[in-house]
Formats: sequence, C-alpha cells, structure tokens
Amino acid sequence: QLQFVESGGGLVQPGGSLRLSCAASGFTLDYYAIGWFRQAPGREREGVACIGVSTSPNYVDSMNDRFTISRDNAKNTAYLEMNSLKPEDTAVYYCAATQYYTGSCHPGAYRYWGQGTQVTVSS
Repeated sequence: QLQFVESGGGLVQPGGSLRLSCAASGFTLDYYAIGWFRQAPGREREGVACIGVSTSPNYVDSMNDRFTISRDNAKNTAYLEMNSLKPEDTAVYYCAATQYYTGSCHPGAYRYWGQGTQVTVSS
C-alpha cells in the first residue's frame, strides 16, 4: 500500500523557516513525480510546487521566491523548504505523487496523498 508520512510542520513566527518532509513507504519514489500542496481554512487546495522523476522543479505563481522543492530518492523522501514565511502561508500542507507527470502542479493530477501537516505562521 502506497503511503506518505509528512512531518516538519508547526508554529513559526513571520519571517521564519520550516522544512517539510514527505517519507514514502510501500513504494519506490524513484518512479513518481511529487507535488506539494496546501489548503487554508475555507479555501480550495492549491499547488505549491512539483518535481518529476528527472525534471526541474515547477513552482506555482511566485512560490519559488521563498519555497524550494527537492527529492532524495535514496531516502525515499521529498522535501519542501520554506523561507520568509508569512501569515498567509498558514495552511495544511500535503505531499502527493503521480506516475503520470505532465508538469502540472494541479491537485487533480495527483493520485496518492499524505495526511497533511499543519503549518501556522503567527507571532
């Protein structure tokens, strides 16, 4: 069974940083594209960044200004480094995977999802 375990979320002050991890189990991450998504209260889930098996990262809007997606296939883990965090970044962050990557970071393009990790940016 394909599973993800996300970690690294928490409470951080504005301007702070967090590194989210997404550990895969039950499958080899090597053959899957990975995406990071977030959902704030009352809002739809939105894409943050995605990365293919051997492609350059793709960021939604201007997320690459502060966020960096990466993957370590040897550890079967993907990461989202978040810097200069703002209160509007507060959301539940999810990682997800797909075998059929088209370069899209749209949530509908991803099949396998983690349970999410809460990120709260507040002073």
